[in-house]
Amino acid sequence: MYLVKDIGGAIALMGVSLVLLGTWPVVLAVLERRGRLPQHTYLDYSITNFLAALLVAFTFGQIGADTPETPNFLTQLTQMQDNWPSILFAMSGGVFNGLGTLATQYGWAFVGLSVTEVMASSLKVVIGTTLNYFLDGRINKAEILFPGVGCFLIAACLGSLVHSSNASDNQEKLSSAMVNHSNTNGDNENEELTKNLLEKDEPKDREEPEPEITEAAQAVEKIEAGTADFLVDLEGKRSIKVLGSNTFLGLGIVTFAGVSYSLFSPAFNLATNDQWHTLKGVPHMVVYTAFFYFSLACFAIGIALNIWFLYHPMVGVPRSSLTAYLKDWKGRDLALVAGMVCGLGNAFQFMAGQAAGYAAADAVQALPLVSTVWGIVLFGEYRRSSRRTYTLLGSMLFMFVVAMVILMASSAHRRPL
Repeated sequence: MYLVKDIGGAIALMGVSLVLLGTWPVVLAVLERRGRLPQHTYLDYSITNFLAALLVAFTFGQIGADTPETPNFLTQLTQMQDNWPSILFAMSGGVFNGLGTLATQYGWAFVGLSVTEVMASSLKVVIGTTLNYFLDGRINKAEILFPGVGCFLIAACLGSLVHSSNASDNQEKLSSAMVNHSNTNGDNENEELTKNLLEKDEPKDREEPEPEITEAAQAVEKIEAGTADFLVDLEGKRSIKVLGSNTFLGLGIVTFAGVSYSLFSPAFNLATNDQWHTLKGVPHMVVYTAFFYFSLACFAIGIALNIWFLYHPMVGVPRSSLTAYLKDWKGRDLALVAGMVCGLGNAFQFMAGQAAGYAAADAVQALPLVSTVWGIVLFGEYRRSSRRTYTLLGSMLFMFVVAMVILMASSAHRRPL
């Protein structure tokens, strides 16, 4: 099998993983903003996310010599070995990753793509990197690593402030729009506008006929990002209705995602390096075999939960069915691409972590740098916001750059356990 053995190669894999892991959330967010149900999107995503693990295992996992100490993927997968503890660690990591990914898909609808990725990634680094540091036998330089972890924590706090400030900006835009509308058209129409702006739509059955598009909506060719009209138009299209919702609901979902994410990397670390000495005379599980079991569990939890959510949706998402999902081809190609991109990003992160320490590999959690750029360019996030919001946003991104550089600088060669 192919193993990365030098620090330079590990850092290169971290860079590629950073771009991939920062891009797939954007693809799923695009689909949600276009009205595709998150249950449909996640089911498609789960399929190619697992296929990515198979692709990596049958390529990198089969390259090179096959030895008893480092068997190739198929050799270890088919051998009758008592390595169930490692399998369970890998699969538990997949469950945590699946829950975190599912939560972020709802979280970014409530608090925005940028803030969701910032807070979830920062929590993952603060908790997960600390656990990996001790699991890896402290191979990473603590005097460099933990200041980087501190920078991620500061970025998370700034991310919360960015969301709060941007939410206030949006509320002010909507209030101003209602006042202007009242001055022009009177109180009766103002009540109707208030209802449209602030009330969440009732859940609907996706199998019911779609409502007809109004003439006014057809006449609008392009609405400038950041305006009240833009916010209302977006609310009308998206599958998760968020205007007027409780801010703490979104932050709670993101916090759950971050805690779930923080546990999958340490679990994977235990699966491949057996720091708790659960194996008895059996070779450690290679990274590709562990990634296969990790992705298998992630696939199972994703399919099971989202089939349930088809019939029992949450946070006001319309109800659907398995039949409706199978017939929904709109946006399926993008969802499948997102699953493949995420799967490859996770694989490269684990390959780098096996070489330079999983704590250092958590530098890829600077992925909000990529997601924020996409969010601003594609979604118009933070357009027409206040100077305070822009200042907080710039500070948040700066702290991420610093944190990423510091964590990569803490990379070190793994010592035999």
